[in-house]
Amino acid sequence: MTIQTVSTNKSYGGVQGVYRHASAETKTDMTFSVFVPAHADGAKLPVVWYLSGLTCTHANVTEKGEFRRACAELGLIFVAPDTSPRGADVPGDANNAYDFGLGAGFYVDATETPFAKNYRMWSYVTDELPKLVAANFPVDAKRQSVMGHSMGGHGALTVALRNPHRYRAASAFAPIVAPSQVPWGTKALGGYLGPNNDTWRAHDTVALIEDGAKYSGFLVDYGDADNFLTEQLRPELLQAACSKANIPLTLRRQPGYDHSYYFISTFMADHLHWHAARLTA
Repeated sequence: MTIQTVSTNKSYGGVQGVYRHASAETKTDMTFSVFVPAHADGAKLPVVWYLSGLTCTHANVTEKGEFRRACAELGLIFVAPDTSPRGADVPGDANNAYDFGLGAGFYVDATETPFAKNYRMWSYVTDELPKLVAANFPVDAKRQSVMGHSMGGHGALTVALRNPHRYRAASAFAPIVAPSQVPWGTKALGGYLGPNNDTWRAHDTVALIEDGAKYSGFLVDYGDADNFLTEQLRPELLQAACSKANIPLTLRRQPGYDHSYYFISTFMADHLHWHAARLTA
């Protein structure tokens, strides 16, 4: 499992790195970032996976997420994958829209032509990349958690619900909780998985909970000044589903905050402390 080092920088006593590798899943080169805090020789550290939102790469949270101080204090490895395959031969949205195709993989394995060859982001973030990271960094595979923003919040919650014994904690910033019921989600799931919306349910947090998936509890923040709140995010649907299924949910409405990394970075440390409490228990 060969990786190429793109860059490394010392930060808070640890190392922030950016890496590239040839992905067997996406059939493209993929870039990701990893922050490894200072640690004793031979130590294995818990890892937090961060899944980014529409239009993002690994770089958005790496440069603007303000996670390194907390990760250094808490002893957490922080991994940020890309959001889709990329390259000249990778198909995108026919109209170059931002909400489908490049930068908008939605963390599913596409089954529809022409996307099925490259858009295998579910298998990439749940199988291929974890194996690659474990082989190259001091990760304790028994102590993993997952978090994300917007489209990545959708990814984080569905990944946790479908792998509850792998991920000890799951949280999200402004997640798309019911993609089957909102424009971003119906476009993406229909385009990648086809018109039968029964197949979408495995990638819909609310639908997974309705269908019996369980989890130990979620932390979710959203801003009440988020322009996407009422049309795309619909946190009240998650609240209702968790309440009915008796899944603990800490849902925090943050007054005045929007959808940006100003919002995410403000509450990033809160989330990391929440993850650390569960990863080190």
